[in-house]
Amino acid sequence: MHHDGREPLSRADISLEAEIPEDLFNGMHEFMRSHPHWDQYRLITSALAGFLFQNGCSDRCVTQHYLDGLFMKAGSS
Repeated sequence: MHHDGREPLSRADISLEAEIPEDLFNGMHEFMRSHPHWDQYRLITSALAGFLFQNGCSDRCVTQHYLDGLFMKAGSS
């Protein structure tokens, strides 16, 4: 387990660093305060999968991440 309590990255995961507008950053943190079962990793993964899926990506793994983000319940990881 990482020092921040997360499970270690699997072989299929990568680390991503990105600059985003401050308004989006603040909105992300406000959302996570209101939805404590979400973290920044889950939120970014869900947003990216949603964008790719809605813009025509037909990769099965992207579709699975998109659907997981839609149907994941509180307390799920």
